[in-house]
Amino acid sequence: MGRQWTIEESVVIDAEPERVYAAVADPRRMGEWSPEVFAVRVRGRRVVPGLAFVGFNRVGARVWFTNCRVTEAVPGRAFAFRVTTFGIPVAVWGYRVEPAGDGSTRLTERWEDLRRAGRGAAFASLLGRVFTGVPADGRAEVNRQGMRTTLARIKAALEVS
Repeated sequence: MGRQWTIEESVVIDAEPERVYAAVADPRRMGEWSPEVFAVRVRGRRVVPGLAFVGFNRVGARVWFTNCRVTEAVPGRAFAFRVTTFGIPVAVWGYRVEPAGDGSTRLTERWEDLRRAGRGAAFASLLGRVFTGVPADGRAEVNRQGMRTTLARIKAALEVS
């Protein structure tokens, strides 16, 4: 199979959509969910489109950061952010929140690789490999596994509290 540019994973959580949204739309909590993110520095208080934050990531001994900007923040429905490295578009990450009946919620995490043809795409792919150890054509599968872990952690946290 060729390179995947977009992937999605979903889970049903026994919690109301507003509660699920509140958890995933707080960038400061990403370190609780993600297997790569270990810290987030947010530049602002209100989670609205335009809010900037920096994600600090780790895989083994490799550590790197990404600059992020919220692109979508619709309470109870959707949250997304764009990732850049040195000003070069890298990816869009997002969450879709949908009622699933009986007070439960379907949470879908989505990733889109923006390192296609254009300004800096090859350079961004090279940086990704250097920092993460993952070649661009393997990033989708690594992210898919990470999404499954992330969604399982969100589900576990929200269903016990």
